[in-house]
Amino acid sequence: MSIAMQRRMRELQLKWLELGSEKPFQLRIGVNTGFCTVGNFGSEDRMDYTIIGNEVNLAARLQSHAELGGILITHETSSLIKDTILTEEQEVVSVKGFAQPVRAYRVVGIYDELEKDGQIIREERDGFRLLVDLTKGDQVGAIAAVENVLARLKG
Repeated sequence: MSIAMQRRMRELQLKWLELGSEKPFQLRIGVNTGFCTVGNFGSEDRMDYTIIGNEVNLAARLQSHAELGGILITHETSSLIKDTILTEEQEVVSVKGFAQPVRAYRVVGIYDELEKDGQIIREERDGFRLLVDLTKGDQVGAIAAVENVLARLKG
């Protein structure tokens, strides 16, 4: 959903630029996985439907560390989506209200779409997994690594 939200935001930014906006609205997203409390909170005089909890606070803090137009997720979230979404681990993030630094990952994109766009090469079989990120530019190094694996498999 975060990827879809960022795509839609880019579409809207182009539209706003065409309408004369000099600085269209930009979005950062932070995602965390965990238990929280969702529902109506308050009194008869004032009631709000909201979400509360440490996991929500962590997502909000993480969002403030994401780059504009980017998505930053926690280790827990990354482990749940790792087979579908390509992420890159970032420097640990110290966030207000949390004693320990947080492992953070930048969302790169959806594997199938990145492969279709020619940005990655991905092959998977039983006992075998290969991922080559063609945007990194070290194709000579990638070829050498694959040749090394082939030599070891044949040896």
